[in-house]
Amino acid sequence: MPASSKTAIRQDWTRDEVLAMFNQPFNDLLFQAQVVHRQYFDPNEVQLSTLLSIKTGACPEDCKYCPQSSRYDTGLEKEKLMAVEQVIKEARAAKATGATRFCMGAAWRSPKDKDLPYVAEMVREVKSLGMETCMTLGMLKEGQAQMLADAGLDYYNHNLDTSPEYYGEIITTRTYEDRLDTLGNVRKAGMKVCAGGIVGMGEGEKDRAGLLMQLANLPQQPESVPINMLVKVAGTPLEQQEDLDPFEFIRTIAVARIMMPKSHVRLSAGREEMNDQMQALAFMAGANSIFYCEKLLTTPNPKANKDMELLERLGIKPESYRVDRDSEEEEEVLHQAMAEAETGHLFYNAAK
Repeated sequence: MPASSKTAIRQDWTRDEVLAMFNQPFNDLLFQAQVVHRQYFDPNEVQLSTLLSIKTGACPEDCKYCPQSSRYDTGLEKEKLMAVEQVIKEARAAKATGATRFCMGAAWRSPKDKDLPYVAEMVREVKSLGMETCMTLGMLKEGQAQMLADAGLDYYNHNLDTSPEYYGEIITTRTYEDRLDTLGNVRKAGMKVCAGGIVGMGEGEKDRAGLLMQLANLPQQPESVPINMLVKVAGTPLEQQEDLDPFEFIRTIAVARIMMPKSHVRLSAGREEMNDQMQALAFMAGANSIFYCEKLLTTPNPKANKDMELLERLGIKPESYRVDRDSEEEEEVLHQAMAEAETGHLFYNAAK
């Protein structure tokens, strides 16, 4: 499609405009999202990512949704930073089962400088397998972001979670500006941004609109936008939160697609509670990325074979990731990594 006929990227959205989109008839909204989606993406491809918890629990933050917070008794067993060799073993298995991006998450407020050489080595080793890399380690200073970029990290995830107005109802130990500062440091270092939020935490429609406004109006829109449905974990303050109307979730996906046409919109946490029909609607609304594994850090996710069965039924194929290879030797390394992958062990269970 000629560039002139594509929906323009905007960073000047107003709340009234966004709320008007949310309040369209459902079919009209999905049709608009589909039109925009097809301008930039193959509508029958979905990017597959795998997420591994490389350091679990004991986080000092008070995010009301999170079982990894040390402030809540959720029965989660704390674990130290994983060894590099174990992480690479998991990455090989993830690649063998179809994932093209390997995401690594650590329950830190921010990483300590002494830990950065280890996580940088993880990045380098995963990259050598021919996979995209992503990390979420909490807040980053400029120098820390640069060290990860120098190691070859492709994406850094740091969610805004909700609107600025509702944020204080969910988190008090880290400001909204702290989160924006980290995203700025990631951009300065030359990495791609993965930033989204969580819906179903008791926020209103204006807060869902406010979250998407913050993301879309950034100086450069995130390349990856995970939209999470709250997973209600026993022991957290939100365990009794009322369920969000599924159609409101789909509307959020659709509006995100329209506002951020070039971004991968990820159907993320909460898929375990979604039936096949709801997931299909999410893909129709413009979601084109999923976490593909048995765990999202410490909460359930549909198993890999079930995901593939659904995608096959919908005629959706995994998006390929093409790596520029400088030599036949590098290609041989990738083939060797695939041959050694242990397909029986798909994901590390951080709650064991």
